[in-house]
Amino acid sequence: MDGKADLHIHTTFSDGAYSPRDVLQLAGRAGLTTISITDHDHVGAIDEAIAIGRDCGIHVIPGVELSASVGDVDIHILGYFLDHHNERLLEYLSHLRAERFKRAERIVGKLHNLNIPLPFNAVLEQAGDGSIGRPHIAHALVEHGLTQSYYEAFLKYIGTGKPAYEKKFQVSPREAIALISGTGGLSFIAHPANMVDDTLLWGLIDAGVDGIEVVHPAHSVERVNYYRGIASEHFLLMSGGSDFHGGKKNGTEVLGMYSIPESQVAMMRRRLR
Repeated sequence: MDGKADLHIHTTFSDGAYSPRDVLQLAGRAGLTTISITDHDHVGAIDEAIAIGRDCGIHVIPGVELSASVGDVDIHILGYFLDHHNERLLEYLSHLRAERFKRAERIVGKLHNLNIPLPFNAVLEQAGDGSIGRPHIAHALVEHGLTQSYYEAFLKYIGTGKPAYEKKFQVSPREAIALISGTGGLSFIAHPANMVDDTLLWGLIDAGVDGIEVVHPAHSVERVNYYRGIASEHFLLMSGGSDFHGGKKNGTEVLGMYSIPESQVAMMRRRLR
């Protein structure tokens, strides 16, 4: 029987609510046979996850999620099967995390200018040792009673175009794709329905992306079929997953609901060979 793979999962090493060990336990309960840890700008969870997965019979594919930009549009690129010990990759990710830290400082500064007294230490506590991001700021705002909910924080203050919004450090899609390719990995356009129109999609295909994340919670049945058609037409690989974060962002029930068959993972391995 073909197993199930979820290739889009976050841990506490970025903005996920669960440790690598907890993620593997939840994945096992959900009947997953392969997962990929795809933390934002961080590969620190992978070695632990691989070791735990080996003990519980779940294969863990080394992954990462990188943010890129085209003008004012944010694009996310997923990398799979990369060498997560590659020195150049680790240096680059460290630089991206430093830029994330500076961005968080600027966002909190803007909140202070709006008379929202969020202590920066509260954001750091939310992030722990992980890659800091806006979700940590949102959680801190809720914890300090400065917003009623996680989503209100984005809608009123830190979402795109809102008063405390700050742009990310600019990385081009070609740069992200080249970084993944240079470490032996495969690059995929993440959740294209969220932020990628057809013009951008063709541009990313021209830039050399290896595949498209076809299955995602944000994709309707029509979108899934649409992206499958594009992938087939352009001889691209297909990926999918739950974009699992846990906590206030999405519940554990999404694990196992958004997956791809192991046969798709086998196609990725063949492409690598």
